[in-house]
Amino acid sequence: MENINNVTEFIFWGLSQNPEIEKVCFVVFSVFYIIILLGNLLIMLTVCLNSLFKSPMYFFLSFLSLVDICYSSVTAPKMIVDLLAKDKTISYVGCMLQLFGVHFFGCTEIFILTVMAYDRYVAICKPLHYTTIMDQERCNKMLLGTWVGGFLHSIIQVALVVQLPFCGPNEIDHYFCDVHPVLKLACTDTYIVGVVVTVNSGTIALGSFVILLISYSIILVSLRKQSAEGRRKALSTCGSHIAVVIIFFGPCTFMYMRPDTTFSEDKMVAVFYTIITPMLNPLIYTLRNAEVKNAMKKLWGRNVFLEAKGKK
Repeated sequence: MENINNVTEFIFWGLSQNPEIEKVCFVVFSVFYIIILLGNLLIMLTVCLNSLFKSPMYFFLSFLSLVDICYSSVTAPKMIVDLLAKDKTISYVGCMLQLFGVHFFGCTEIFILTVMAYDRYVAICKPLHYTTIMDQERCNKMLLGTWVGGFLHSIIQVALVVQLPFCGPNEIDHYFCDVHPVLKLACTDTYIVGVVVTVNSGTIALGSFVILLISYSIILVSLRKQSAEGRRKALSTCGSHIAVVIIFFGPCTFMYMRPDTTFSEDKMVAVFYTIITPMLNPLIYTLRNAEVKNAMKKLWGRNVFLEAKGKK
């Protein structure tokens, strides 16, 4: 296939073509993005400054927050600026980089959530062996595996798209570059590429989701043997994990477990996993986790004390 590429930029249709709705969306999503940055940075600071890194659960939670910031930053700033812009354009190279970033950080988040489920499984079902199984070296290797897995997944997606010819039109009915909307613009048959993309994304999304469901089912069954206090604490922690998994994987499965087709609802569904989930993660993990809340209170109390001492 000869790669004839006459397209140097793409034009987004954005979330809406109504100027009034765009102004409202600008305010709403600007607030959402600020919450994403502040909430996830607060979790990272809390984990680092309170030495919670030694606990595998908080070790992975801090990196989940880092990935959430990066993941939302790939799409949100551009979308927010475009809400007030007359021309919603992105260069061809910028589009490919955005596509890579969305799948890299999105897939890394999926793998981190899977690793966090495994951590909870070991902590609850094999408590006597927990420190041996989840030592720092193994945690580092598992974390590295999540990043490598995310990179391999995204590089395959981009490699499949960049070898396609684009001759026009160049308008994308979305607010960021994703595989299915971009494939629609290729001036060649994309059936095989679409199947490979679906298998690549779908296998990871569905496979990880099934693993997570099995892990948390085993955990919930094993809780019957726990004391009332242990059961309450475990349910509090696992409940927050399960909530994040459902909010994130539901939209992802809808988007990537189907053939190479696009729907008008795709943009609103994408908002859930690119903006809503990264915004809710800090709230879910802090509101349902007493240890994180206490660590934040200590951090806030320490800062207030130092500020008061500095004024004397």
